[in-house]
Amino acid sequence: QVQLVESGGGLVQAGGSLRLSCAASGRTFSIKAMGWFRQTPGKEREFVAAIVWSTGYTAYADSVKGRFTISRDNAKNTVYLQMNSLKPEDTAVYYCAADAIGITRTPTAWDFWGQGTQVTVSS
Repeated sequence: QVQLVESGGGLVQAGGSLRLSCAASGRTFSIKAMGWFRQTPGKEREFVAAIVWSTGYTAYADSVKGRFTISRDNAKNTVYLQMNSLKPEDTAVYYCAADAIGITRTPTAWDFWGQGTQVTVSS
């Protein structure tokens, strides 16, 4: 099993920045990729960004490309999501995920999930 704990959410004004962190513990050797998803009430969980643990290859949703940056610290088993130029439509609960195979934009394919952290962007 892999445990994921997110931190860094909060309230920010439009145009501001936040950095989310996700620390992995447990059987971290099994992780091949980590990612971030987000969800708002009544909507499906959507892909935001992901990174391949070994190579650092990244993928982003079109809606965040150029504004968000995903990175990882292998020594700390931690993945980060730097969010700049935030917009009210970025408001959501952000979830960290880990997968034993690789990157996919399909939420149901990911193996492990964190509890989520709220990000609220005011206009």
